[in-house]
Amino acid sequence: MKRIDIYPTHTYNGFKLRPGRPYPFGATLVPGGVNFAVFSSHGTACTLVLFEKGAPEPLAEIPFPDEYRIGNVFAMVVFDIDVEETEYGYRMDGPYDPENGHRFDPAIILLDPYARAISGRDVWGREPDPGNIYPYRACLVYDDFDWQSDRSLEIPIEDLVIYEMHVRGFTQHPSSGVKYPGTFAGIREKIPYLKELGVNCLELMPIFEFDEFENPRANPLTGERLYRYWGYNSVGFFAPKAGYAATGGLSMQIDEFKALVLDLHHHGFEVILDVVFNHTAEGNHLGSTISFRGLDNKTYYMLMPDGSYYNFSGTGNTLNCNHPIVRDIVLNCLRYWVSEYHIDGFRFDLAAILGRDQKGAPLPNPPLLETLAYDPILARCKLIAEAWDAGGLYQVGSFPAYGRWAEWNGQYRDTLRRFLKGDPGQVCAMAQRLQGSPDLYGERGPAASINFVTAHDGFTLHDLVSYNNKHNISNGENNRDGANDNYSWNSGHEGPTDDPDINDLRRRQMKNAVAILLMSQGIPMILMGDEVAHTKHGNNNTYCHDNVLNWFDWTRQESQADMFRFVKHCIAFRKMHHALRCDTYFASPLVCQTEEAAQGDEYETDEIIPADAVYLSWHGVTAWEPDWSADSRRLAFMLSGQCETDEDIVDDVIYVAMNMHWDAAGFELPDVGVVWHVFANTSRQAPDDIYTPGHEPRLDEQNWFLMGPRSVAILVGR
Repeated sequence: MKRIDIYPTHTYNGFKLRPGRPYPFGATLVPGGVNFAVFSSHGTACTLVLFEKGAPEPLAEIPFPDEYRIGNVFAMVVFDIDVEETEYGYRMDGPYDPENGHRFDPAIILLDPYARAISGRDVWGREPDPGNIYPYRACLVYDDFDWQSDRSLEIPIEDLVIYEMHVRGFTQHPSSGVKYPGTFAGIREKIPYLKELGVNCLELMPIFEFDEFENPRANPLTGERLYRYWGYNSVGFFAPKAGYAATGGLSMQIDEFKALVLDLHHHGFEVILDVVFNHTAEGNHLGSTISFRGLDNKTYYMLMPDGSYYNFSGTGNTLNCNHPIVRDIVLNCLRYWVSEYHIDGFRFDLAAILGRDQKGAPLPNPPLLETLAYDPILARCKLIAEAWDAGGLYQVGSFPAYGRWAEWNGQYRDTLRRFLKGDPGQVCAMAQRLQGSPDLYGERGPAASINFVTAHDGFTLHDLVSYNNKHNISNGENNRDGANDNYSWNSGHEGPTDDPDINDLRRRQMKNAVAILLMSQGIPMILMGDEVAHTKHGNNNTYCHDNVLNWFDWTRQESQADMFRFVKHCIAFRKMHHALRCDTYFASPLVCQTEEAAQGDEYETDEIIPADAVYLSWHGVTAWEPDWSADSRRLAFMLSGQCETDEDIVDDVIYVAMNMHWDAAGFELPDVGVVWHVFANTSRQAPDDIYTPGHEPRLDEQNWFLMGPRSVAILVGR
């Protein structure tokens, strides 16, 4: 017997049709044709618009018959479509009544929110045609990639070392030497570099399709075009950025990205996507109507009583994430990337927005966050929140976690920066951050804390120790954009200098930051380029620059070889020592009382405290006697646990001393029956600043250690 559903029931201008299935939304290949399903609760009529690939005018426009509408879904099967040569969109009719939230305009061809591939920005930087009646075009795709036996890696989160990467910026510099610079394919050529560095997780800045031409500004210093380079302006949530693919002009971006994920998994790297569900590229009422606004503006966006847009994202609009329809599109999107692309996790931009209700108020039990936490398909992937938004909702330590969510720990960043430059009153807070922030995450454990010193947004590590102020004039916004509270210190001179003492101090401070980050409990994240001291020349908001400010300069791998070596060895040391990667807190984590710390009272730390098989104790210039006073700038801690050698797993002790004072100081070493060896000492010049893990030289003086000014030392006791 033949299937009934492969036969048409209607024809329209030569196209064979039948009523479609209302779910799943989007375009789905079915026997003999394509099922198109699109939602609109306020639209009154819908027309499917078909194009031959790249054609300026439609091939056909097919209205959905009234009987093809089921509830608020228009659904139709169109037979005998050439899948690889067809692009499609919709016209949606309905009221144009902005004060009541409706902005329907059937003259505009709209992108399907569920489009799995989008054409129109196929090659990065190619000028768009201003006369194109449908600039972002949904494409039909086959999900036929051969994944072989690949699956998500499911590395325990406490074992991750995350590397935040911009896809284009990683290989676009002429020095990269790759065949296809600035692409997914280019990253594959650099896997040996990433293996040598030692990171095991790439957090890719947005790869959902976006429009780099959305920025209308020019660089006032050079007249050059500025872009939306970072990609935080999503056009479609289901489609990889075609301009990031060497094969984007051939509509092969899906396979190219999947091949990258497959190759990374083969070499032991997880892949986390930075996803942007808090807003879209449509902007405010002055922005372009691309998709959501024209399909059902009142459903998809948070609207004020007068119909204007709430702007908790700082970009003009805010997606209505806790509306059931929008909640479904987010959930379906993430499920798609996990199942079809084998993605290992997601970092959610401005995630506090995802916990707001439809009027913008924070919810005590946000449905979207709970749904994502308990979804069976997402059950093994990492969920990481940027736990704040542009509307002032700051939830670091209080983000609704449901036992699943980790957070970018903004307090770790700020505390380490202030401690690094010698601000008073930071020792107690630094002790909390070193433990994985038990004061913030309580029962959630140290794995809830994604620790970082720098990220794409803000100064690089080099610039953090080289500039007191941001230098963003080239962004075309009169230096108004970008954060002002950077907790940076220029080490005595603003910007580049030939002073050898200042340059030595800056190098030492960068290594101090790396050492502390990688010796902390929690999950370390390193910004692309920090391992070779990349500089953006004091610009702390390079969202708009497609140039050397954002491109990884591969010549620095040689010129900054000592910095790369330091970072590489610190990562390897962390991997070797299980005591640095605890998945639970120490039994009695340190809690400094502000009043006591201010008065200089001591905190009892004679007792070594267990966390599983790991023991922690605090020290100062005198062993077992930390100085918690507001004037203190010196702190040491000791961990005892296990180390993984080439031959076996053995017990060992790690002692980390941090002298952020401008004077040198001798630190008495704890007498715990071990022989101390020096792994790192940032006060020494390379190559004596760090040694290969497992081959640390024996310390001559076993009772005390002379700490240089503003330095970090890491010792191993065996």
